[in-house]
Amino acid sequence: MTYRFFTPSISRAVTGRTAEVYRQLREDFLGPLPTFQALSADPPILAATWALMREALLAGGASRVERELVASVVSRANRCRFCVDAHVTLLHALGEHGLAEVIARGDPPPRPRHATLAGWAADSRHPRATRWTSPYCPELTGTLLAFHFINRVVSALLAPDLLPGGLQRFPAVRSAGGRFYARTVREPKEPGRSLALLETGGAAPAWAGDSPVGVAYAALRSAAAQGGELLSDAARETITATVTWEDGRHPNRPTEWATDLVRELPGRDRVGARIGLLAAFAPAAISPGDVALWRLSHPADADLVRLVAYGALTATDHVARSLDPLRRP
Repeated sequence: MTYRFFTPSISRAVTGRTAEVYRQLREDFLGPLPTFQALSADPPILAATWALMREALLAGGASRVERELVASVVSRANRCRFCVDAHVTLLHALGEHGLAEVIARGDPPPRPRHATLAGWAADSRHPRATRWTSPYCPELTGTLLAFHFINRVVSALLAPDLLPGGLQRFPAVRSAGGRFYARTVREPKEPGRSLALLETGGAAPAWAGDSPVGVAYAALRSAAAQGGELLSDAARETITATVTWEDGRHPNRPTEWATDLVRELPGRDRVGARIGLLAAFAPAAISPGDVALWRLSHPADADLVRLVAYGALTATDHVARSLDPLRRP
């Protein structure tokens, strides 16, 4: 696995809350995978990301197949090849081999319930244009929001191939990987276990009811907001306003698009605003040059993670706002 801009500490060297998150990842998921290792420079963001994914995707009584379907389709809508391959493999692990390969090809699922879920998940990339909201349970809704965030972080900080040489592109490899993980994926998970890892995150959103998913989402929103403190007011306003009016559009030339949007900002604000915008819209377009310029004033890996998380959460919360009529722009 190639990390794009820095290499995290090895798993056995971590301590404190990061070590506790890794322990839960080993017990409840597939171990401390690169997605989470890439966030380990900022333990509050790491813990909240794990908590949201665990409580939404893994725990509770909602169909795991439906949740993996949503994770896969959202990942495709966000053009996160890494996450598409990972969650198609987990559909194989659940015994849904035909559905897995339909999603891998980008085709509509044959079963009506799955087709409806897939359309709902894909529409969430453009919530204003599609008048998107959610009629589904907190676990399905939370899975969708979790992957809007995770897709952007992964695309920003990791190389796109899950396996060396892109081996995961082959159906036989995905199927074999699914068989390897089948037992772990099918084990039930008790809701709420991850919440002890979290700092206070404010009120849970109304769409989540009293589910642990809402507590985890509020914690992630609070943790990721800290990245905005690395930016000026003008830079933050540029990012939040653009997320609202562009409504999930995929820019044709993202590097040029982001450069044009920050041109009127003071010079000291441009690189941070540019990275934040790209994290929200086209995270794979963040370049080593962007990161090198950012590190001139913010050399710590944690600050890069916080900035990427801020852009990713700003885009994710744009989707979440469609779930609460009082917050619609």
